[in-house]
Amino acid sequence: MNVTLLYFDDCPNWLDTDRDLRTIAAEHPQIVIERRLVETAEDADATGFRGSPSIIVDGVDPFADPDAPVGLSCRIYHTPSGPAGSPTLEQLRAAILGGLTTTP
Repeated sequence: MNVTLLYFDDCPNWLDTDRDLRTIAAEHPQIVIERRLVETAEDADATGFRGSPSIIVDGVDPFADPDAPVGLSCRIYHTPSGPAGSPTLEQLRAAILGGLTTTP
């Protein structure tokens, strides 16, 4: 399983998401994490970047909001505690592991 973390440097929230993704990857070695820096508006358009951080699981954004604008901005996630700059560890686990099949 491939997970891509899209981010830009001006939004620090990606660091929390990166930490949580590392935790999940350590628990599930079959998960490969790639980090991709989005630097320009052109990069944002090309990737469909809807804010930092964005998590792409096997080519799909499990937190996608089709109404969110594409561009260099910090992204807001709806968490059990209210709006936040990144999803919770539990939300990430559900988004990633929900698509993970285990083999005996």
